[in-house]
Amino acid sequence: MGDLGSGLVEHGAAPSAVPTPPQALGSARAGDAPLALRNDCPQGRRQVPAFVWALPPLALLGLVFLYPLALVVQQSVRPDTGGTSLQPYADVFASESFRDALGTTVWLAVGATVGCLVLGFVLALVIAFVPFPGGKAVARFIDVFLSFPSFLITLALLFIYGTKGMANGLWTDATGSGDGPFQFLTTPWGVLLAEITYFTPFVMRPLLAAFSQLDTAQLEVASSLGARPARIVRKVILPEALPALAAGGSLVLVMCLNEFGIVLFTGAKGVTTLPTLIYGKAMLESDYPAACVVAVVNIAISVGLYGLYRVVSRRAGA
Repeated sequence: MGDLGSGLVEHGAAPSAVPTPPQALGSARAGDAPLALRNDCPQGRRQVPAFVWALPPLALLGLVFLYPLALVVQQSVRPDTGGTSLQPYADVFASESFRDALGTTVWLAVGATVGCLVLGFVLALVIAFVPFPGGKAVARFIDVFLSFPSFLITLALLFIYGTKGMANGLWTDATGSGDGPFQFLTTPWGVLLAEITYFTPFVMRPLLAAFSQLDTAQLEVASSLGARPARIVRKVILPEALPALAAGGSLVLVMCLNEFGIVLFTGAKGVTTLPTLIYGKAMLESDYPAACVVAVVNIAISVGLYGLYRVVSRRAGA
């Protein structure tokens, strides 16, 4: 009745408490209030099905991402001899180069993740709970650092620890020797150092967000009860930081598995990971079925770990 009264007022008629006889409604013209009310009623509108709105983004996603991915999977089961076969998978899995690349990729990713978790946790603790001049500026710089390309950090390390870098230059100038002592950057340890340097802020960012929501009263109570800083970190801060650590560590693990630029720019020729193996198979050997097989394996591992990252992030609220 409220809707009916407002509609009548809108069309110039005063609302009435007496119901309108059916005969009067039946004799109303097309422009009168009852028909206008019927046209304004939500039930009279034609609703567009929800799936229609999902079709354009799904079509764009399929064209840009799913279709090239399907081509990679299709090429991985089409050997050079023709036809469709799983022989490329058998050949790749049986090759020593693939097993070595897989092992190198896994241990570099796991090692870099552990290093990032430890270093990121310590640095985030210092920034969040140890007051020092410029602390806020450092926290803001971390956000900017996340936008840097990985090869930029690798080039910076090359300028410092490279064969002709600053550290080796100072050593040769001081001792007169021909070579400096810092030759590790082209080894797996150099790649590991570069990955830890680059990916640590990806752990620090969620940790700083978690620390900003920590109730400082808990720290004050623990300190007043005589707890030492190490015990406060272990009993109060660390349990609150575990979800952020898990989310940041999962993200770093996924990114390290797919890192290509750091390995390439360090010049570590003896370090072969899955991404560099794909590049070598496709661009240097022109073995596209083998390259696609390695790519499918890399994608499967990455998608699985990314799914784990999303689950952890959802539970952590990150």
